[in-house]
Amino acid sequence: MSSTRDTTETGTKQPLNTRGRVIFASLIGTTIEFYDFYVYATASVLVFPALFFPDATPANALLGAFAVFGVAFVARPLGSIVFGHFGDKIGRKGTLVASLLTMGLATFLIGVLPTALVPGWHFWAPALLVLFRFAQGLALGGEWSGAALLATENAPAGKRAIYGTFPQLGAPIGFILANVLFVVLNETLTNEQFMSWGWRVPFLLSAILVIVGLYVRLKLIESPSFQKVLDNKKTVKLPLATTFSQHRKPLILGTLIMFATYVLFYLMTAFTLTFGTHPATVEEAAAAAEKSGDSDFSREAFVPGLGIERGDFLLMLIVGVVFFGIFTLVSGPMAEKYGRRKMLLGVTAAIAVFGLTWVPLFGAGIVGAMALLIIGFILMGLTFGPMAAILPELFPSNVRYTGSAVAYNMSSVIGAAPASFVAIALWQLADGSTFLVGLYLSLAALVTFAALWMSRETRDSDYEGTME
Repeated sequence: MSSTRDTTETGTKQPLNTRGRVIFASLIGTTIEFYDFYVYATASVLVFPALFFPDATPANALLGAFAVFGVAFVARPLGSIVFGHFGDKIGRKGTLVASLLTMGLATFLIGVLPTALVPGWHFWAPALLVLFRFAQGLALGGEWSGAALLATENAPAGKRAIYGTFPQLGAPIGFILANVLFVVLNETLTNEQFMSWGWRVPFLLSAILVIVGLYVRLKLIESPSFQKVLDNKKTVKLPLATTFSQHRKPLILGTLIMFATYVLFYLMTAFTLTFGTHPATVEEAAAAAEKSGDSDFSREAFVPGLGIERGDFLLMLIVGVVFFGIFTLVSGPMAEKYGRRKMLLGVTAAIAVFGLTWVPLFGAGIVGAMALLIIGFILMGLTFGPMAAILPELFPSNVRYTGSAVAYNMSSVIGAAPASFVAIALWQLADGSTFLVGLYLSLAALVTFAALWMSRETRDSDYEGTME
C-alpha cells in the first residue's frame, strides 16, 4: 500500500498511514481488550474471591468477584458514547490513544492493587477494584469502534472487510496469550506463590503491549474519511443525538446483527469452560467441595458436567481458538466476494443449526466436546470477522464512530452480559442437559438472521463521501 494519496482537487500527494502501521495499530488495542477480559475472568474464578472478599462465604465471594467483572458491561455503553463523541468531533487518532491509555493504566493498577487482606485495605481494595474495572469498561466501550475505523477507513478500495479482520483477530490472539500465560504460571508456581504474587503477572505484562501500542498509534495520521469531514466542516455538534434522531434504524439493526455473535462468543468461552470442567458425578462434586472447604455444597442441587480437568479443557479451548483466528482471516475475503449481508446470512443460519447439535456432541464425551469447540469457533471466526466492516458501513463518516460503537456495545448489554448467567440457569433447569443452552443460541441466531434480512448490503457504499 502506498503511503501517499492523490487529492481530487490539486493532484498533490497527501501522506497516508502505511499498511503495516494500520494493521498493527488496529490489532494491538483489541488484543489487549480480549487479553484483559480473559485475564480478569480467570482471576475472578481463581484468586479474587479469596483476596478481595475474604469475609464472604465461598459462593458469595465468587458472586462478588463476578459482579465486579460485570461492572465493565455497565461502563461499556457509556464509553461508546464518550469516546464516540470525541472520535466524531476531534478525530480517530487522539481518541484511540486516549482509549488505549485509559485501558492500560486501569489494567496495570489492578496488578499493583493491595488486596483486602492487607491491613487498612479491607474496604478500599474491593472499592478500587470496582473503579479500575469501570475504567477498563469505559475504555473498551470506545476501543473496538476506533480500531475498526482505523482499519477500514485506511483500507484500499475493495478491501475494507479484509482490513477489518485485523482488529477482530485481537480476540483469538488475546485469548491464546492469556490462557497460555495462566497455563505456564500454573505449571511453574505453587498455589501459595500464585495467590501471593503470581496472579499479578498477567496484569503487569499488559503494560508492555500498551506501551508498544501507544508508540505506534502516536505515529498515525487522521484517516482520509474523517479528514474529509474536517475539510468540509461536516462535524456535528452532538454525534449521539444525531445518531439517534437520524440513524435509528441502522443503530437498531447493527445492535441485533451483532447479537448472535456475542451470545456465541460467551457461550463458547465462558459457559463451555464451566460445563466442561464441572464434575460429572455427584460423588466427584462432593469430594471437590470437601477439598476446597465449600460448606454450601448441596447434593440435591447438583447438575452434571463433563468432569474434564481444567488444564486439559483450557488446552482444548486454545486449540478451538486457533480455528477462531484462522477463520476470522478467512471471513474477510469471503465478505468481499459474496457481500457482508449474504455471507452473514449463511453463517448465522449455520449457527442456528449448530445450537441444535449441542446435546449429541457433548454426549460423545471428550471427542465430541473437542468437535463442538472446533465447529463453534469456526463459526465464531466467520461471524465475528466481518463485523468491523458491516457495523461502521451502516453509518455516515461524521457519526460513524458513535453509531458503530453504540451498536456494538448495546449488543454487548443484551447479548454478552446475560449470556453466561442465562446459560448456567438453563443448564440447571434442564438437570445438566445442554439442550436449552443450545436452543438459546439458535434463537439468538434467528434474531440476528431477521436483522440481516431487513438490512442492506454495504459492500459498495461510498465510505469517504457519505456525510450528513
